[in-house]
Amino acid sequence: MKLYVAPRAPNPRRVLMFLVEKTINGLDLVNVNLNALEHQSESYRAKSPLARVPALELDDGRVLTETRAICTYMEGLHPEPNLMGRDATERAFIEMADRRVEWYFMLPIANCVRHTHPGLAPLEQPQFPEFGQSQGQKLRDTAAWLDAELQRQPWVAGDRFTIADITAFCALEFAKLMRFHAGAEGFHALQAWRDRMAERPSAKA
Repeated sequence: MKLYVAPRAPNPRRVLMFLVEKTINGLDLVNVNLNALEHQSESYRAKSPLARVPALELDDGRVLTETRAICTYMEGLHPEPNLMGRDATERAFIEMADRRVEWYFMLPIANCVRHTHPGLAPLEQPQFPEFGQSQGQKLRDTAAWLDAELQRQPWVAGDRFTIADITAFCALEFAKLMRFHAGAEGFHALQAWRDRMAERPSAKA
């Protein structure tokens, strides 16, 4: 199988961390240069029509896109260590946490960075700086919620490490581009969790 990724982009990093956590090896990694707009090429759009990374090309030629779908597929092939829930109830609560982080934490970060960072102007035309700045406030609102969650439980979805922690960590690391530092903003539980996450081998891969 081939996994199309892009260095430093948060969604490909989510998949790569997921693979490391599950000790899945043997995929052919193909880097897509976003700055060179390789994701907009006809050849890549034939695999990922919406021009997004990551994308997983299966051995039969079919292509699976969307981070969560790719991780679900790999979890099915490699059930252990379990990162997405062992039964219907746990799966639902882990997915709830993961979706909250994805939609209300990662998305505002991405919008803020894409619409305010000069280096990303080629990828986001037109940029709307005021919109980007407003998304920065939404990020802080969600960070306050996430900090409160991590004050009462060790991990984003509860008592154990899951895919939701991967999503939150990749989002928080991407927020460095908007100069967001959880500890400096008073989110000390979030910062402590981030520092623990940064020590995991998957965070260093």
